[in-house]
Amino acid sequence: MRSFVKRVLPARVRYTYRAARYLCDLDFWALRAVSAVRLMGLKSKHRGERCFIIGNGPSLNNTDLSLLRNETTFGLNRIYLLFDKMGFHTTYHVCINALVIEQCAREIEALPMPRFLSWHCRNLVRRSRGMMFIGDTYDRTLGFAKDPIGRIWEGGTVTYAAMQLAYYLGFKQVVLVGVDHNFVTQGTPHKAVTSQGPDANHFDPNYFGSGFRWNLPDLPTSEAAYRIARAAFEADGREIVDATVGGKLDVFRKVDYASLFT
Repeated sequence: MRSFVKRVLPARVRYTYRAARYLCDLDFWALRAVSAVRLMGLKSKHRGERCFIIGNGPSLNNTDLSLLRNETTFGLNRIYLLFDKMGFHTTYHVCINALVIEQCAREIEALPMPRFLSWHCRNLVRRSRGMMFIGDTYDRTLGFAKDPIGRIWEGGTVTYAAMQLAYYLGFKQVVLVGVDHNFVTQGTPHKAVTSQGPDANHFDPNYFGSGFRWNLPDLPTSEAAYRIARAAFEADGREIVDATVGGKLDVFRKVDYASLFT
């Protein structure tokens, strides 16, 4: 590319090209640096505490989420559609799927809490205070990243990304809520489809409602990732437990949701 620019383009255009390329490089490294600094400021911030990762399954409609008002929580994807009903917003927000970020960019930008977004989607949103970009990848060999400043494996689900972030922030116990691990819609994993009607897979029929583009789930890969996360937490004397009401996931120890608050 450089040789082409040098041979074909006139000097003035070449200089403009070089200046633009230099500015792009500066923007790239500046964004990486800002995200890294913000992430480092959160390292082990919640050491020894517990948190809740709130999924987006229909079971949330049968869960008393008001009990989480004073808990530290991670919200995923479009959980903000439930904030008015909950009466509060989550402590953190995680979103790594390109289709979700692309279609919900303005909503995500307006959220007030620290947000963790995938690096490859950085140009889909307008950057704002509290926004951090993590280097996500489909490379399974990375396993469980204890330091998300580098790169993390997505594990087929945003929930796995949230688990890695929860580990980095120091939580001793992670409680899953609304992680139903059950989808009515079937098809080739990761295939991009367009919803043809109300969403039966999430807590709100408008979550991925008619016309919304989304990727079909990959439950086997998600289960493999969850097992890796369980092993990583247990090796460090920590734990992930599952308090999802009626959930189908069987990787983590089941706990009664209400019992966590007595």
